[in-house]
Amino acid sequence: MLINIIILIISIILLWVGANYLVISASRIAEKLGISELIIGLTIVAFGTSSPEFAVTISAAIMGHANISVGNIVGSNIFNLGFILGSIAIIKSIQTSHKLVYRDGLFMIGITILLLFFFSDNKLGVIEGAILFTLLLGYLTLLFIKKENIEEENIPHQQTTMKDYFLIPLSIATLIAGGHFLVESASTIARTVGISEWVIGVTIVAAGTSAPEMATSLIAVIKGKHALSAGNLIGSDLFNILGVLGVAAIIGNLQIEEKAFNSLIMLSFMVILVVIFLRTGWRLSRIEGIILVLIGIIRWIFDFSK
Repeated sequence: MLINIIILIISIILLWVGANYLVISASRIAEKLGISELIIGLTIVAFGTSSPEFAVTISAAIMGHANISVGNIVGSNIFNLGFILGSIAIIKSIQTSHKLVYRDGLFMIGITILLLFFFSDNKLGVIEGAILFTLLLGYLTLLFIKKENIEEENIPHQQTTMKDYFLIPLSIATLIAGGHFLVESASTIARTVGISEWVIGVTIVAAGTSAPEMATSLIAVIKGKHALSAGNLIGSDLFNILGVLGVAAIIGNLQIEEKAFNSLIMLSFMVILVVIFLRTGWRLSRIEGIILVLIGIIRWIFDFSK
């Protein structure tokens, strides 16, 4: 048990370090190409900070741990919108925009409800996974066709070096290794203490793989980059559902426990509430942040009490 706990902690550290360098390098390259702050947050940074979820979920799917695979994504998305977004809003209220709410927020509501529909039989099939991944490609195409003018956002460019291109594959390799060992250790711990793999996936693993989102969004909002901060979390949630679960389902059908469906309902509720909060006053206030954190805490208590 002690060895597996140590492996779990080391795995989370590997995920954090790998995602951190991936985000830094990818962001510099993206800025060099003249991509706006919101687009960077929704795509490059979001995908980079979602790399741990991708590594863990795909590893779990390949090894046949569907409950950890899906639980990690559902738990990470709830954690992103509850603990992380809520905590950041408590520290400093987050300004939002029309596009973030009506384009990205409403799209997030739509695909979350679609995921709920797909899992109505507690299974996500290959065709359903392909549909999710196709929606991701369509969304990315829309973003880059309708991209904002970077000059209007006054984003300072960072110097891009050859090291950034080298760090990207190295970071991805680190994430894959961390994801593999995280799944192995979490599964062993779950079986040892009698906790279901779904609960482990939706709580401990989800929190661990969401660590990069927490660090990135917090630093961004402190520096006044609200679009990057909120865009990172919304983009991560979109990528988790469409990209990560889409690919995992294409690899093989994902079958989950019946009680896991309640967490999917909870996720749908959280997404709708967050978009409403983002629209009220075009900012996420401290009071709204407190509400989101409290919901996140209640959800954890509910999951561990199963």
